Amino acid sequence: MKIEPQHARLLRLASGAALATALLLTLAKAVAWWLSGSVSLLAGLTDSLLDSAASLLNLIAVHYALRPADDDHRYGHGKAEALAGLGQALFIGASAVLVAVQAVERLQHPQPLGAPALGIAVMLLSLAMTAGLLLFQGHVVKLTGSTAIRADSLHYRSDLLLNGSILLALVLAAFGWQQLDALFGLGIAAYILWSALSIMREAVAVLMDQELALEVSERMHLLACSVPGVLGAHDLRTRVSGTHWFVQLHLELPGELPLLEAHRLCELAERAIRSEFPRAEVLVHPDPIDAVPH
Repeated sequence: MKIEPQHARLLRLASGAALATALLLTLAKAVAWWLSGSVSLLAGLTDSLLDSAASLLNLIAVHYALRPADDDHRYGHGKAEALAGLGQALFIGASAVLVAVQAVERLQHPQPLGAPALGIAVMLLSLAMTAGLLLFQGHVVKLTGSTAIRADSLHYRSDLLLNGSILLALVLAAFGWQQLDALFGLGIAAYILWSALSIMREAVAVLMDQELALEVSERMHLLACSVPGVLGAHDLRTRVSGTHWFVQLHLELPGELPLLEAHRLCELAERAIRSEFPRAEVLVHPDPIDAVPH
């Protein structure tokens, strides 16, 4: 099981870009919040701080997941990505709670905002950088199927909405709607929490070896059965680890078939599946048709 060098490079670039973006935005939001006192900006700052921690965790996990299989990890180290996703969910959930607490406090004790123009400029920068990062992450996920980068992309998509909400709150506050800043903060906190739960569900699904989507399994079954000489297939099982899909199935073959021919048909079935799903590592077991229970 070998990860393509191009995929490995993309995974490292995507995780590094996410960390660099989070650190730069954290610095910009910290300055803007210090000068404005905006709860919405504090929500963005808190989220960016946790983004930085989550992206650092992600960078470490991707580096570990890219290690080749060894004697102790024959299936590779790909599940480190799912563990990183789980860690990200915990970070993001904590940020939601912190933002909600600050928003409630500001609702109880309203304060005027300062330096709204700086806050607006910072949020415009945040939107541009986050959108650029998402485009790159989407490209990487499409090519590699990485769980960790997908989780990172999911919470940066929530950041895009968060940053847009903060920008709107700052604009409205500049026109005298000060109370909306805290209300937007509460709404943002709820959305961040929902994002954390989404990431957690996906990470747990990988760690628990959840099957691939039914339509994918059905397509694999059809591809295996389409090989000339194959009479059928059963017991198809799938799971995901990092960028790899592991697939096992039993081929139904004529009982009188020579071993060499049975082996050839198994290889053809494997190639048929991998031709459409190149990330799949396929293990095929031949069964004589007479021994298959019906």
